[in-house]
Amino acid sequence: MPTWDLSSAFPSLESPEFETAVVGVKKKISEFSDLLDRASDPNKVAKLEELINAFNQLQRDIRTIGSFIGGYVSTNSRDELAQAKDSEFDIALIPFAKLANRFTALLGTVDLGKFLATSSIARDHKYALEVAQVSARHLMTPAEEALAADLAPTALGGWSKLHGTLTSQIEVEFELKGEDKTLPMSVVRSLAYDPDPDVRKIAYEAELLAWQANEVPIAASMNGIKGTVQTLNQRRGWDSVLDEALFGANIDRQTLDAMMAAAREAYPDFRRYMQAKAKLLGKKRLPFYDLFAPVGGSEKSWNYEEGAKFVSEQFHSFSPRLGDFADRSYREQWIDAGPRGGKRDGAFCMWLIADESRVFMNYKNSFGSVKTLAHELGHAYHNLCLADRTMMQRRTPMTLAETASIFCETVVQNAALKEATDDEKLLILEGALEGECQVVVDISSRFLFESSVFEERSKREISPSEFKALMLKAQTETYGDGLDADLMHPYMWAVKPHYYSGRSFYNFPYMYGMLFGLGLYAQYQQDAETFKAKYDDLLSSTGLADAATLGANFGFNVREVGFWRSSFDLIREQIKDFEGIVERRVGA
Repeated sequence: MPTWDLSSAFPSLESPEFETAVVGVKKKISEFSDLLDRASDPNKVAKLEELINAFNQLQRDIRTIGSFIGGYVSTNSRDELAQAKDSEFDIALIPFAKLANRFTALLGTVDLGKFLATSSIARDHKYALEVAQVSARHLMTPAEEALAADLAPTALGGWSKLHGTLTSQIEVEFELKGEDKTLPMSVVRSLAYDPDPDVRKIAYEAELLAWQANEVPIAASMNGIKGTVQTLNQRRGWDSVLDEALFGANIDRQTLDAMMAAAREAYPDFRRYMQAKAKLLGKKRLPFYDLFAPVGGSEKSWNYEEGAKFVSEQFHSFSPRLGDFADRSYREQWIDAGPRGGKRDGAFCMWLIADESRVFMNYKNSFGSVKTLAHELGHAYHNLCLADRTMMQRRTPMTLAETASIFCETVVQNAALKEATDDEKLLILEGALEGECQVVVDISSRFLFESSVFEERSKREISPSEFKALMLKAQTETYGDGLDADLMHPYMWAVKPHYYSGRSFYNFPYMYGMLFGLGLYAQYQQDAETFKAKYDDLLSSTGLADAATLGANFGFNVREVGFWRSSFDLIREQIKDFEGIVERRVGA
């Protein structure tokens, strides 16, 4: 499968161009510091405009270099040169983190009304400036923020790096079909999609043993990260870690409560789906290792070549611009597709330079991976639409960052359903519901788990056995009788890298994004041409307003449970179709 080409940014980590860029960033950090030192009058318009322009350019350069290094580290954690460059750049950015806090503090003292009235640059960055003024109220003293920045690479960053490096290098030893196997964890986890039930079960059991063997350092990472986050948030005056996460996601507690209430109402529907799948597999209850078991059939193998071609065709059916964009991503080698030793698990999209992104995934021969490809390319298309925005204008919260990705995967999924035979429809519906179940039910379990972790971590460190107990409790509350209570996954806290990013509650925004994307798709079905005319503008504007305002532009009231219920109704129809096919196959 293809590996990505990062050379449009720099030829290599050892190239003169890369070294020049790093030196240039260090110089710009020093120059930005001088600008801040000279900004004695916080309401001097010309000086503020100069600071905004300099900050945007510096952020852009930092993101490109960081993504370039990350492109090597994420695909090969054994690359010692990349690890060294990553560490060196983290240290080089410590002064910038301090300056960013100083800049935010300065913006907090600005008479925003006056600045907006006299500066077009200010008006272009109105929402970013409003956010900065709130953020300024949640800063510690300059000395404390400077200390936090100094400690970040060894506190949050160090624990995060330990988890990423350790988990990417875990080798799982087990016997499979009479042969002794030693496989990377990412490959073992991909066996959850294997058509052979014995393979899925053996891989699951071996995976749990491997996590158990590594649970102590992983638990230390979780304790270190959550303890650090909690301490910093308290010192910055947030009422809770969740309140800070909601602010970062551009939503309020009322919106979250409405969405989670609708999700809880939908748990029984998802449990019916899991029970129907268990019946299809000849089981009373679904074990965790069968959550991703393939069902249905297709003449297509859904290998990478087939999947990439199908995604391109469906993107073209929506708009030439989206289709041409997918073709360009293949042609210019933006995608690192397959699992291999040293490569991290999961999938993501990162902006690299100009209008270019890079897509990371661990492709498996399944329709689920086709949807993942469409999803991540949706993120890349979103970045294309943001290309002309400044870095302050393109700050898109996770709640809105999923807007294009969910929409694009829905386009691909519904196109596949239209072409499907009954057997293929079962396969595609299963892929859709499998993903939606993860985004609603599993994400809910992660939200409950993380809430419990913060509650317990405020008292003391949490042991590996306690992490497991909290995880199983969260899974029981959400999956319920949809899963076999004796065969859940007590180590999902070790699996998911989101817990170790330093960004708290890296979960509920995915649900928001999926449901918001489904709402957009419903509008597309009602009036395709009007929707297409507004779609790119919406993606270009996701950093210019909060989620409620952008939702209102499309006629959504995200603070009401009714909006979220209507999105779940689309999923309920899929569940009914899935149950109908199962009943025709195996009986009621």
